[in-house]
Amino acid sequence: MSDTDNIPALMADIGARAKAAAAELAVATSESKAQALQSAAESVWARRAEIIEANEKDLAYGRDKGLTEAMMDRLLLTEDRIRGVVDGLRAVAAQPDPVGEVMAEWDMESGLHIRRVRTPIGVIGVIYESRPNVTADAGALCLKSGNAVILRGGSESFHSSGSIHACLVEGLRAAGLPEDAVQLVPTRDRAAVQEMLTMVDMIDVIVPRGGKGLVGLVQREARVPVFAHLEGIVHIYIDREADPEKALKVVMNAKTRRTGICGAVECLLIHHDVVDTIGQGLLRALIDAGVEVRADETLQVIPGTHAAGDDDWGKEFLDSIVAARMVADEDEAIAHIRRHSSHHTDCIITEDDQAASKFFRQLDSAILMRNASTQFADGGEFGMGAEIGIATGKLHARGPVGATQLTSFKYLVESDGAIRS
Repeated sequence: MSDTDNIPALMADIGARAKAAAAELAVATSESKAQALQSAAESVWARRAEIIEANEKDLAYGRDKGLTEAMMDRLLLTEDRIRGVVDGLRAVAAQPDPVGEVMAEWDMESGLHIRRVRTPIGVIGVIYESRPNVTADAGALCLKSGNAVILRGGSESFHSSGSIHACLVEGLRAAGLPEDAVQLVPTRDRAAVQEMLTMVDMIDVIVPRGGKGLVGLVQREARVPVFAHLEGIVHIYIDREADPEKALKVVMNAKTRRTGICGAVECLLIHHDVVDTIGQGLLRALIDAGVEVRADETLQVIPGTHAAGDDDWGKEFLDSIVAARMVADEDEAIAHIRRHSSHHTDCIITEDDQAASKFFRQLDSAILMRNASTQFADGGEFGMGAEIGIATGKLHARGPVGATQLTSFKYLVESDGAIRS
């Protein structure tokens, strides 16, 4: 019987090794962690031909499974995308080490000197689908923040993730850090996911990164705490004071740059006063670019649109499809977003400062934007080097989860013999 036949035993072994590695990694120097990441980046670039060859196996598997074009794009690794993986590893390596950072410091009249200091969480479990670059991003951010990580990639990216993981291990080895600090579950068996969700003695937090089905499963069944990365039901509201050129540029990029990422816009809300001007131009441009526009009754007069169904509002298409509807004013736009948003990213296009302020004040998505493509909803674009996901909950981490968000804290209290009366 192979090691992967007994899933509970396999995962228990991985968990025990991760916990031991986490204890070592928590006290590793900033220099050794940076060296591991730089060495991993060099390994990824040197082995890019092997990674692309492994990716071709995954693409064939994806085609056999009938993945959509957008999902195949998420899976695809090209030399340019591998260069992006390398750049991400180097960017994380160059960032300040969050471990040991003093978050706050104060003195008490009792003679206590108190510091709140960042500390690693421990062992992080990351469960993700399709995108093999998450292997590098998650491994790098956990390593930088002093956490061991157990990676369970999607069945579609099995070979690509394995090749990238081998490079991360090579980096750990080069820096003299425990190789068990970054482990990849070596099976497609879904039972491994179920095991991870209940490993409360070995895993400190689970980060799911994928579609609604995966995240819902994790939230329902996990006994380990979860940083939820829910679907990206992203809205852009075109205000009556929108600049036409900015609106066209931003919306086209937000939808067509990459349709299969969580920051892609899925719904356009167009103010009544600009439907016949900016609205017409936007929807025609999207249709000309090959985007299927599912419009409400008012906007269906525009040639080439399709009738929107009730289930098109609040839907993550991850494809060349966008829903569009007219709204009477900003209040109606805000009400629609509140009703259908996944609290990921929402955007307003306007030159009116008061309208923008109201939009920012009255909505509670993790990321709110003004006059910017929602495809910037990404930890790398926020200066974090990479991200492990966009957390849509409200506790601990929210928005792009980078190395700093993967830390907890402890209080260090010192005195010169103080006693309590």
